[in-house]
Amino acid sequence: MDDMYDVAIIGAGVAGGLLARTLAAYDLKICILEKEHDVATGATRANSGIAHAGYDALEGTLKARLNVRGSRMMERLARELGVPYRRNGSMVIGFGDEDRETIEKLYARGVANGVEELRVIDGEEARRLEPGLSRAVTCALHAPTGAIVCPYELAIAAVGNAMDNGAELFLDFQVGHIEKNQDGYTISSVCREGRGREGDGGKGAVCPGEERDKKAGKEALPETAGNGKDSGEPSPRSVRARYVVNAAGIYADEIARLAGDDSIRIHPRRGEYLLLDRACGGLVSHTIFRTPSRQGKGILITPTVDGNLLLGPTSVDGEDKKDRATTREGLEQIMARARENVEALPQGKVITSFTGLRAAGNTGDFIIDSPGPGFINVAGIESPGLTAAPAIAEYVAEMLAAQGLALNRKADYQPLRKPVYAFRNASPEEKNEMIRRDKAYGRVVCRCETVTEGEILEAIRRNPPGRHQAPHQGPDGPVPGRLLHALPHGNPLPGAGNPL
Repeated sequence: MDDMYDVAIIGAGVAGGLLARTLAAYDLKICILEKEHDVATGATRANSGIAHAGYDALEGTLKARLNVRGSRMMERLARELGVPYRRNGSMVIGFGDEDRETIEKLYARGVANGVEELRVIDGEEARRLEPGLSRAVTCALHAPTGAIVCPYELAIAAVGNAMDNGAELFLDFQVGHIEKNQDGYTISSVCREGRGREGDGGKGAVCPGEERDKKAGKEALPETAGNGKDSGEPSPRSVRARYVVNAAGIYADEIARLAGDDSIRIHPRRGEYLLLDRACGGLVSHTIFRTPSRQGKGILITPTVDGNLLLGPTSVDGEDKKDRATTREGLEQIMARARENVEALPQGKVITSFTGLRAAGNTGDFIIDSPGPGFINVAGIESPGLTAAPAIAEYVAEMLAAQGLALNRKADYQPLRKPVYAFRNASPEEKNEMIRRDKAYGRVVCRCETVTEGEILEAIRRNPPGRHQAPHQGPDGPVPGRLLHALPHGNPLPGAGNPL
């Protein structure tokens, strides 16, 4: 059996996941390599969840082109993957003549980028659309094509659908070595001693940590169900692939250097957020932006697809790629600036806060290039990266085809993924039917969010599958512990409501 993959994708965020899903439509052998214990754990899990209309990116850039294309693709994509999506529209609000000039420039840029239905409106019309806006608002750019989507559900569903169509997922695979071969690349993971495999092209090498475990009689945990590959703890592994796509988020520069490309510089841009209770979800219906600065789009206010209200982010450039701490100063800044836009925001309804790290590159644009045959970078995917992700996948697939990858459509490709129906949103009749089919839906595990055991088990069993951990005692006996994919677990996520 040939163990050579056609394409190895490094990174299981929304960009890597949607690329895997796009390529899984073709007769290809694909794998996704993810350094963490789960998918969607980087920038994808902690961002604004906005599908931008496309007026902000400079004309002629990849950001502009792929933002508008991705915005047009997003609604159908979300429907196929069963992911929550709502076209709620967005507004950029201004507070005087200087802001008006910026808004007029954004309007002209949006028209040049191909954004449809844009309008510049006065403050009175803005308040008719959003009665809660400050009386000081004098003008706004109204973009009806703006939307909201759940970013981590989109990535989870994309990876899951790719796996349903034959792609393989390797978790705990931190890339430590990339070697160019005559027929492609060998990619080796970092072992527990911090070194990649060496000496035999990835076949049979054992790191010192693994050797000690063998002598101590330790055995690796079994692989996950389905076709996700997971040893239970980091072990040195290698895969061979004809083509490699680097979609490693804030670590994309480090992966590029492993392949001999030193042209990319990525630094983390910290963005702190406040998530408000669902009781506040109706305070605004649009996504509300301030006029943008060089650092970003300022403090926004947006509903989430789950009915919460999200405020943020701050924008602070840093160097530490693991610093996701929140700060008193940042959170106070968010609430103060947000209340300049919508005065009725209540401090006492904040249910959680979190920090996301955006991958800020050194070019001001997305870095999607091929520094060598068969190797493609997808780096610097900061805002509007979520919106652009479907178009990025399409674009990279075209690049791979131009380099010789044969894209022959599968006859049995299945683009649809069954949506997850929240028990709390079902009618009484639907709830009774769900319980009749599976009694686990009658056991509520999280009362504040009305999450049932049946929903949790479904999330665990579908692709990407749950992770084996220590068993715990359930109502019907021992139940294997899992890392949940479709529900928040251990980290606050935008739009998720109270964590279990």
